[in-house]
Formats: sequence, structure tokens, C-alpha cells
Amino acid sequence: MPGSTLLSSGATAAQPRPRPGLALTALLTCQLMIILDATVMNVALPRIRDDLGFSATGLSWVMNSYTLVFGGLLLLGGRAGDLLGRRRLLIAGVTVFTVASLAGGFADSSATLVAARVVQGLGAAMAGPSTLALLVTTFSEQRARMRALALFSGMASAGFALGLILGGVLTEWLSWRSVLFINVPLGALIVALAVRHVREPARHPARLDLLGAATGSAGIAALVYGFIRAASDGWRDGYTAGSLVAGVLLLVTFVVVEARTAAPLLPLRLFADRNRAAAFVNFLLGPATGMSMFFFLTQYLQDVHGYGALATGLAFLPMAVLVFAMSRLIPVLLPRFGPKPMAVTGTLLMTSGVALLTRLGVDTGFAAGLLPSMLLMGVGMGLAFAPLNVVIMTSVPPADAGAAGGVLQTMQQAGATLGLAILVTVFGAATRDAADGATPEQVLVTGMTHAFVASVAIGTAAVLVALTFRREPPAA
Repeated sequence: MPGSTLLSSGATAAQPRPRPGLALTALLTCQLMIILDATVMNVALPRIRDDLGFSATGLSWVMNSYTLVFGGLLLLGGRAGDLLGRRRLLIAGVTVFTVASLAGGFADSSATLVAARVVQGLGAAMAGPSTLALLVTTFSEQRARMRALALFSGMASAGFALGLILGGVLTEWLSWRSVLFINVPLGALIVALAVRHVREPARHPARLDLLGAATGSAGIAALVYGFIRAASDGWRDGYTAGSLVAGVLLLVTFVVVEARTAAPLLPLRLFADRNRAAAFVNFLLGPATGMSMFFFLTQYLQDVHGYGALATGLAFLPMAVLVFAMSRLIPVLLPRFGPKPMAVTGTLLMTSGVALLTRLGVDTGFAAGLLPSMLLMGVGMGLAFAPLNVVIMTSVPPADAGAAGGVLQTMQQAGATLGLAILVTVFGAATRDAADGATPEQVLVTGMTHAFVASVAIGTAAVLVALTFRREPPAA
């Protein structure tokens, strides 16, 4: 009967009318909103510091509080969507994120803003994995699914650069508060479209793996905190070492628990396929490589060349356009060439773009020195990451789609955090050695070029992992 409910499947009583285009708009907008929040605040940090009286060390928690909660709860959010309903968790997560953004925009103290960022991280961890899983269940035809996943990947990769552009525009033309307020209309649009046009796939009732949730979330949170601490206090700091050791021990315990649990939070079978396992690893290494460009070049443009917030954001526009343009070609290129040539080519180009930055100097111009690197990074990121999404999400059974999305985004978040911690540590050591007799700009550039060398090493590891993909025959 129309509108009837099959309790065993967990479907909702009144499914929305299928409108794939509007459903895709809702899901891509959700991904864009979450990714934007990882970088859109960066450009606004100096004005936030001045307005709310943050200390130099406390200011970092505007970013770190969000990263810590988001990264720590992604696995739990992915599995909760599988069990409780992905559409339901998407709507709830976006609502939490939107309300927290509104509260953060009205924050009148540093503590209020950090608390709002924590709640934003919670909402993002609820919505993020379900967004990716819902793409898979909404688009069942292979080519349509590949196109949707490629657009999703392009939105994710370009979102980092778009966040800098949008942050620069809003901060310079309005205020830092608008960087948070922009999430309110986006969140309202996502909820309205999701309620009307995103269908709830069948749920898979099972007991939630509480021990796995506790050990996995605590382990990831401890590692993320350790990486954050390493970036500010160094790898020899006692709290850094303690957090990293605790994180490793908790994650080892988590793996043991998952191997023995009938309904695990993270099905270990997700790593049984060689291509899928390689894709997960490169979702760790790729962001670790690329984060150096976003983090250091924003400082280089502003502190060495005197760019304003808006000009700094716009400098990344060519790369963002290329990332998104390349993602549109994935549905054509991937069936023809397979994941291995594309992943190898993409990671090579991305690493080459970072390698050009190792020659950066105080007088390096944008057109001759920075633009070629950004163009290589744009093409490389577009080729390297979009196939990984497709490899992972088209090869998992529907029951594990939320868990796979959670692992994918956890790898991405951990990779960006770990990579930045390593690179900032290298930067700090190099600047201390270069401090004698050098100008502040020369010291800054010396630290950056050393960090870019470390980034090239991480990118080389990503190339080696990409070489382990099975070569698949082109699609007929």
C-alpha cells in the first residue's frame, strides 16, 4: 500500500517524492558547508582575536575545538546513521550545526565561541558520513552514482580553497561574525531539501557497539589532540607524547573489540579489498600533503607580500576552479582508465606542485612562482581524490555505506591534522635555526620551504600507495 511502513526495513512512513537533482543539491551543499568550516575561519582569526580577546595560544582552539570533536566522532556518526537512519541523522546533524553557527555568530566571549565550535563539530560528525552514504543509496545506476561521487569529491577538495575565498570576502566586507552566519541559510536550505527530496534508505537494526564507540572515538580524539599539541608545543612535550600513546593503545583496543563484535562500529571487512584499503590510506596521505599549501601560503601572501584577506582568498581561485572542473571529468576518465593511472597521475601532479614551492623566496612573484604550483595542485587534487571516493563507496554493501563514509572522512580529517602538525614542527625547527641575522620575512620563508620539503616526502608516499592499486581493464 502507498505510504505503508515495513518495520523490518526501518523505512519512514512517508517517503519524499524522488527528485534526484534536488537530493543531490542538498547533499552537495551539506558537504560544502562542512568543508568550508574547516578553512573559512582561518582568514577571520586575527579579527576574532582582537574582538573577543583571545590569547595567542587560546586562538588556536577556535579551529582545534571543531577539529577535535569532528574527527573524534566521525566513526560513531557513520555507524549511527546505518542503525538509526541516515536521512534522520543528516537532518539532525545539519540542524545542530546550524544552531551552533548562529550561536557562535552572536558570541560575546572567547568561551562562548569555542563552545559553539564544539557543538558545530558534533553536528558535522552526525551529518558528514550520512551525506556520503545517502549519495550511494540515492543514485543506484552506476554512471549516475559515479558522477554524484565525483561531484562530491570535487566539492570536498575545492571547498578548502573556497573557504579561504569566502572567508576573505565576508571578513573584509562585513565582519568575522558573517563567516558563521552564512551557515544559517545554507543549513535551512539543506534541511528543507532533505525533508522533501532525500529518501530514507532501509535501516539495518542492530545493537550499537558501545565499547567500540568508546574506544574508537576516544582513540581518535586522543590522536587528534596529540597532533594539535605537537603543532603548538612540539613532539617532546609530555602531554603530546601521552596523548599519542594513549590514542594508539585505545585504537589497538578498538581493533581487537571490532574483530570480536558481531555488529561492529567499523567492519574490518572494509579493508579486505586491496583497492579500497589503498584508497583509505591515500585519504590519509593526500590531505597531509595538500594542507601545507593552504596553511603556509595564506601566511606567505599576507605577511611577505602584504595581501589583504580578500586578495589572499582570491589567490586560491584558480586552484579551486581546476579541482572542481577535473571532478566533472571523472565519470568519463575513470571507466576508461581505471583508478590506478588516475590516482598515480593525480598524486604525482599534486606532489610536483608542492615541490615547486620548495624554491619559494621572499621576492617570488605570484604569476611566475605561485600560480604554476596552484595549477598543478588543482589538477592533481581533482584527479587524485575523486577516484578514491568512487573506489570506496561503490564497492561496499549498502549496510556498510555509513561506516565506510565515516572511515573515509576520519582518514581525511586525521590526515590533514597529522600533516599540519608534522609540517608546523618542521617549520618551527627551521625558523629557530634561521633566526640569526635574517629578516622576519626571510625566516618565515625558510621555515615554509623546509615544511614543503617534508610535504613532498608525504606526497611521495601517496604516490607509492597509488601504485598498489590493481590495474583494471577499461569499461566496455
